[in-house]
Amino acid sequence: MIRESTPLDIPQLARLRAAWVAEAGGDGPADAGFVAEFSTWLAANPRTFFVAVADGGDALIGMLNLSIFERMPKPDKPASVWVYLANTYVLPAHRNAGVGSALVSAAVDYARGIGAARIVTSPSQASKNFYARHGFEAAEELAVYRF
Repeated sequence: MIRESTPLDIPQLARLRAAWVAEAGGDGPADAGFVAEFSTWLAANPRTFFVAVADGGDALIGMLNLSIFERMPKPDKPASVWVYLANTYVLPAHRNAGVGSALVSAAVDYARGIGAARIVTSPSQASKNFYARHGFEAAEELAVYRF
């Protein structure tokens, strides 16, 4: 099942983030200290999370988050909204079963529902094909300043 997250999900979101980092070769447990740090970050950086819940349970098996960017209005045009999709992650045991696709579909539906002009993401090399299968195209219209 896919749903929007609630504040009660924060500890499990932190654990998913820690699992993702560990899978990528990082270290550090999802202990109470990290959960607290994640909670503090989230309070300062509001996001809309969608989560995948294991069948018949409450355990989260996947997530993604959306950052909503409200653009300044123009004299002849109202303010518009862009959505930045980030941090899509599904636990390895649940991959290739449609969970990631369901998360992205929920994000697209949500963005459409709030009248977003576009969704952007910054895919890793490994996820480019995944996003392409869901209608995301390479963009050349944004400029990047890298540090």
